[in-house]
Amino acid sequence: MLDTTKGAIVLELDPVKAPISVENFRRYVKEGFYNQTVFHRVVPNFVVQGGGFDEKFVQKKTNEPIKNEWTNGLKNMRGTISMARTPSPDSATSQFFLNLKDNPALDGANGPGYAVFGKIVVGMDVLDAMGAVRPGPAEATDQTGTKRIFPDVPSEKLMMRSAAEIDAAAAAKMMADAKAAAPVAPVVPVAAPTGANPPAVKPAEPVAPAAK
Repeated sequence: MLDTTKGAIVLELDPVKAPISVENFRRYVKEGFYNQTVFHRVVPNFVVQGGGFDEKFVQKKTNEPIKNEWTNGLKNMRGTISMARTPSPDSATSQFFLNLKDNPALDGANGPGYAVFGKIVVGMDVLDAMGAVRPGPAEATDQTGTKRIFPDVPSEKLMMRSAAEIDAAAAAKMMADAKAAAPVAPVVPVAAPTGANPPAVKPAEPVAPAAK
């Protein structure tokens, strides 16, 4: 579970299809690495990225990089969690991103993709709230100790106060509570369309997330 300043996010990880990525993530959780870190990158309608910078926007020292499990069959769909990395395929360490929408371009059709290793089961509203925060350029200190401008830093500090493993019973209760609290959408009649269908709009090609 990720306890953030926007609310709680419960993740269901997939150790069968993504054993390396899951064990890597769990290691950082157990070490308390993610506690009091920030989500340092928000790209609206694309991804929210975190897991690498402390609250002063200084990049933390990580463990060794892991193998990229992008061929595990899991896709970068809305609400999934994936490993962030540099352009080098096997360079992921602690940083991860949460997909705000389906991002098939990150699945590796034209080369190594980004490894999905789980999904959000509680807290999609929290993710959407983070994704709605306006980003902009801001200064941060990278892993070499160099201060530089990062382009997509959220204008509001988005903290990950803590990350912890919870048991199945606790997760099930949170899922039930979230379902019970969800508002029921009213049924709105929709008029049948008339005339020709509007032309499809081709979305802009996304830029793949990378550990910074």
